[in-house]
Amino acid sequence: MEFCTTVLDVIPQPVTIPFTLPTGRSYRYTPDFLVYYRLGDQSYDDYPKPALVEVKPEKEWRANWRKWLPKWKAAWRFAQQQGWSFHIVDESRIRGVALDNIRMLSRYERMDFPCEESRLILETVQQMGCTTIDYLLARYFMGVYRSEGITHIRHLLATRQLDCDITRPLDELTEMWVPNHE
Repeated sequence: MEFCTTVLDVIPQPVTIPFTLPTGRSYRYTPDFLVYYRLGDQSYDDYPKPALVEVKPEKEWRANWRKWLPKWKAAWRFAQQQGWSFHIVDESRIRGVALDNIRMLSRYERMDFPCEESRLILETVQQMGCTTIDYLLARYFMGVYRSEGITHIRHLLATRQLDCDITRPLDELTEMWVPNHE
C-alpha cells in the first residue's frame, strides 16, 4: 500500500475496538492497518474512504472465520461509524507480481543520479503522457549506457517519480507515466 501513489499514509494498528460476544464476555480487537488515500482529482463529495484493514493468511481465516466473525463485525461497524471501510486481505492480494516488483525496485531507491538527467526523463514522460522503458532507453541510453539507463529508470520508479502498473511484470515494454501526487 505504501508504494501506491494514491495512498497518503498507512498507520499500523490504529485503533483497539471493544466488542462483546452474545455470551456477554467482552474482548478487544486491533486491526492491522488504517490506510488513508489522497483526494487526487476526485471531488470532496466522492473522496476515497480510509480503509481499516486486517491481514490474515487465507488458510487461517477460512479455518477460523466463524470464531473471528464477531470481531470483524465489530470492526466493520466501527469503520462505518468513522466513515471508513473495512477489508480483510489475504496473501493472495499481497504476494505476487506486485510484491516481487516492489522488492526488486527497493534496491534502486537510494541510488543517486544527476538531477538534470532525471528532470529530462521526467519532462519527456510528462510531455508524452505515457511511454515505455524501451522508448526512454532508445532516446537517452544507447549502447554502453543502456544498463545505466535501466538502473536510472528503476530508481525513478522506486522513488515514485515515475509510475506504472506494478501488478504486471516489469520489462522494456512497461508503460510509465508521471504520477499525480495531489
